[in-house]
This record gives sequence, C-alpha cells and structure tokens, in this order.
Amino acid sequence: MDNRQEVREFLSTRRARITPEQAELPTTGTRRVPGLRRSEVAMIAGLSVEYYARLERGQIAGASSGVLEALARALQLDETERAHLFDLARAADGIPTSGRPRRRSSGKAAASRLSLQWALDAIKDGVAFVRDPQQNLLATNALGRAFYSPVIGDSGRTPNLARFQFLDPASHDFYPDWDLFAQMCVGVMRAEAGRDPHDRGLQDLVGELSTRSEVFRRLWADHNVRTHGSGTKRFNHPVVGELTLVYEELAITAEPGLVLLVYTAEPGSPSSERLQLLASWATPADAATNNL
Repeated sequence: MDNRQEVREFLSTRRARITPEQAELPTTGTRRVPGLRRSEVAMIAGLSVEYYARLERGQIAGASSGVLEALARALQLDETERAHLFDLARAADGIPTSGRPRRRSSGKAAASRLSLQWALDAIKDGVAFVRDPQQNLLATNALGRAFYSPVIGDSGRTPNLARFQFLDPASHDFYPDWDLFAQMCVGVMRAEAGRDPHDRGLQDLVGELSTRSEVFRRLWADHNVRTHGSGTKRFNHPVVGELTLVYEELAITAEPGLVLLVYTAEPGSPSSERLQLLASWATPADAATNNL
C-alpha cells in the first residue's frame, strides 16, 4: 500500500468532515469544498500552511509526536484515528508497526498450538475463536464452530470473515445489521493496514475485495478506522434464530497480531437459551475438532 497516498487520503477525508461550526470558526463567505480549508486546519494546529500542505500531500516522514498530536486535535480524531495517524507516520519513517513485535510464526501454525486450542475448548458457554489481521478464522471452540457454520462451510479453505461479509449472499441473513457489520469490518482492516502496510496477505485481500465488491471498494475509500474491543452484536443463526451477544476482544500476547474473541449472552436471556440449544446441536465431530 502506498503510504503517501494513505496519508493524503486519510487527512483530506478527516478535514472534509469537520464543519466550521464544529471547529468554532466563522462561517462567512462561500466554501467551494466541504469541511475545513487547509489554512484553517493549519491555524488550529499551530502549523504553517505550507507545512500542513506538505503533510496532506503525504510527506509525513519525520513529523514529531508534538506535530501529530496537534494535528489529531485539530482534526478532532478519536483515539482509534489518532493511533492510525501515528501508525501511518511510523510507517513513513520505516517502522512498520506501532510497538507490535514482528510475528514469529504464521497465524495458522500459532493457532494450531495445543495449549491455545485447550484454552478455547475450556470456554463452554460462549463462542470463542482466534482471528488474524487478515480476518482469517483460525481456530474455534466447539460452540464457535457451530455458531460460525455459515462462514466455515465445507470448501476446505480457511474461513475468512471479510470474504464472507462481502462476497457471500448468506451474510445478509446471518448479519441483520449488515451495513453496520460491513463498516466495522472495513474499519478494522484499515487500522490493521496502518499498523503494518507491508502485510502481503492483507494487501491481497484488499485487492480481491476491491475488485469483487463495490460496497467494499466504497467503504475502503472512506478511510474510516476502528478497533473491535467490546460491544454488542445481533446475529440470525440458521439453526436457532436471532441472537444478541456481547463480545470481548483479547490480544494473544504470545502471538502478536492474533486476537481471541469471545461472544456471550446475558444469563437467563432468550439468546442464552438459544446458545445452549446451539451447543446441544453441535455434533460430536464438531466438538472433537481441534482447529479449522
């Protein structure tokens, strides 16, 4: 991915979304472009117009943390966007990740570790799975395999949440809030791309989805970023119906880049009962599967 282009488009899209009113600036005169002018961003950030123009042209290499902080404040970036800006600047300086050690092994090999699979299998009442930065679903517990049966299928290919989201019509049934899920998926991928712009697997996935999905192509061009963290999602499972689940995302420190996600339901809720039903539906073969 072209770092200069990434910086240029990220800064210009952030600038375009801020109104003069939000920046507490006068609104006199006709504006030919949406959002703030470059000169206004420069003034708020305490930078010269020439220097800010250089930054927005993608020439961010060498920018100090003070400049980046001022820019983040001027553009009213949230914490995820601020981290993304710093990631882009580090990449321009030749540092590919923001403090993340280089991966020591492939995600597939890491997810095959018995101790990691045992940890997944120990989670009985929730959906637990391991995901890599390319959105590959690497390993699950038994309930996770039953839950993600529409994603896993029987193709023999490593299941990929982004491919399912944008290329499989079944995703529209599985995700009642499909548009929201699509935005979240692309935002997480954007953040990963900022952390490691040289990730060939992620580059290939972005290229494939951009070619095959107009929706993905449009969302990718928005340059929105997000972290997963925690929250609530709705699903419509083909076996047990509607599920409202909360999720927590946990970094696997022994395998940088991989995350463990756990979906659970409020105890005693209809979704909890349906998860229990789904667990009983899972076949013995599914329960015995160590990984994908």
